[in-house]
Amino acid sequence: MPVMERSTVGEIARLTGVSVRTLHHYDDIGLLSPAGRSDAGYRWYGPAEVARLQEVLFFKELGFSLDEIKRIVAEPGYDRATALRRQRRMLEGKAEHLLALIDAVDAATHAHEKGTTMSNEDLLGVFGGFDPAEYEEEAEERWGGTDAYRESARRTARYAKSDWERMGRERAEIEAAAADLLDRGVPPDGAEAMDVAERHRAHITAWFYDCTPEIHRGLGEMYVADPRFRAHYEQVREGLAEYLAAAIAANAAR
Repeated sequence: MPVMERSTVGEIARLTGVSVRTLHHYDDIGLLSPAGRSDAGYRWYGPAEVARLQEVLFFKELGFSLDEIKRIVAEPGYDRATALRRQRRMLEGKAEHLLALIDAVDAATHAHEKGTTMSNEDLLGVFGGFDPAEYEEEAEERWGGTDAYRESARRTARYAKSDWERMGRERAEIEAAAADLLDRGVPPDGAEAMDVAERHRAHITAWFYDCTPEIHRGLGEMYVADPRFRAHYEQVREGLAEYLAAAIAANAAR
């Protein structure tokens, strides 16, 4: 029988840029355990563990949390080939978005250097058609007297184009994670779906205002009821508006 290739934790750390301490943490939480230990007590990894680490790192690049990754790879029906194909589809979507952002940056740079004016569509179309000012008048009419509106207005007034770009990337990653759960048939009241909903709530809190579970539940209902929001989520994946709203409601209740 051929001798199994063994890689030390230090070798794996050098290859991936993941620290030895992080690899130890993966072992501690049961996400990635070494194949064995040397006589001196040092961890070593075989081909199967190296392949699993690759899958974990792909999921991390796509914005999944360690808890989410651990649940995914622990599913009874988990299959490496299926997971890799799914990751490829998600990475393709991310790559297309990044290429579109690069094109938008180039166009904005050219317009700035030439002193020309770009249309709102040219400026913001790369963010999935979402214009942060599109609902400003309606939002002020609905919530203008609330602390949440004042806090959101205060924060967003300081945002540069790069801030909106980063916010858009984070939002797209969360939506992609939710779409992946929908594709896999994960129930919206399951732990994975509620974790994604919590990421969504934390995203709003980080960028706009303190989004309490009660406020978040109301937003979820609006995503389904308002045709504009529904259209946005349906562009990402058919049925995503209802799925995300249900996950938000479940998360608010737990």
